[in-house]
Amino acid sequence: MNKFDWLSLDARLLQLLVTVQEAGSVTGAAQRLGLTQSAVSHGLDRLRAIVGDPLFVKSGRGIVATAQAGLLAQRARHLLDELEAFSVAAGFEPARLNTCFTIAANDLQRDLLLPPLLRRLREQAPGVTLRVIKSGAPGPALLRDEVCQLIITPRPPEGSDILQKRLFEDRYAVFYDPGQRAAPASREAYLGADHVTVLYEPRRTLDIDQWMLAQGLERRFVASVPGMAALGSMLRGSDWLATAPSLLARHSLRGLAMAPVPLVTPPMPMYQVWHLRHHSDPVHQWLRHALDDVARAVQPDGVAPAPP
Repeated sequence: MNKFDWLSLDARLLQLLVTVQEAGSVTGAAQRLGLTQSAVSHGLDRLRAIVGDPLFVKSGRGIVATAQAGLLAQRARHLLDELEAFSVAAGFEPARLNTCFTIAANDLQRDLLLPPLLRRLREQAPGVTLRVIKSGAPGPALLRDEVCQLIITPRPPEGSDILQKRLFEDRYAVFYDPGQRAAPASREAYLGADHVTVLYEPRRTLDIDQWMLAQGLERRFVASVPGMAALGSMLRGSDWLATAPSLLARHSLRGLAMAPVPLVTPPMPMYQVWHLRHHSDPVHQWLRHALDDVARAVQPDGVAPAPP
């Protein structure tokens, strides 16, 4: 029988368990937590004594959580959320906040919104850090399993416990290398050209590609890439086209020419998405309001901002 006094368990040990699971190594966890490797190892030994489980086993060059550790890490995330909410129950003061937000975003949202968001957050809360992960075609498990606290995506996952708010609306544009070709002057020229597109996951095409297929508009694709940022290297030096959000012209597709799509296409909305458990949390409300403000500042030219 385990006679270890569980009252010695504290939030630091819970955070250590979660971080080691996410990092997949003691070294990586130590770097994230600002601790020595021996301190992380000592913390794991304390946790093993409490729960009576190895927690992590070697796998290749790293370590993986046991089944028990996976369940405990999930519970630890919930407990850490509760402790954070408890700490601000008497009044939220950003300057006293010391936390890391995990946000899932693909390259458009990442490059456009997250640098100014982090600057804005740290102006008020110097103890805040940001961890960015890829969202791909996001599912609700990202939020339900506490993989992240916020998703920024044009395609929100569905669920009665999943909440969303529109940040802005962009329009699609045609990008091309002006040194190799001119903009497609007609619908026929556009449809007859060679195209490059983005495929985040197998058989999960972009919304604009799905829409065109539904309209019976067929294009010839010479390549698909795993993210918007990779379009530029494919287009430069070629006569190919890419149909993508116009806001990419501000960062990853800067230097390429941009022209209107020579047919009427639907807009591309952008949403922030969160789990119901965080809806009334003052810390997460502060995070979402900051993202709203950043989104208003980067509105596409000629496109109305999202309603409050």
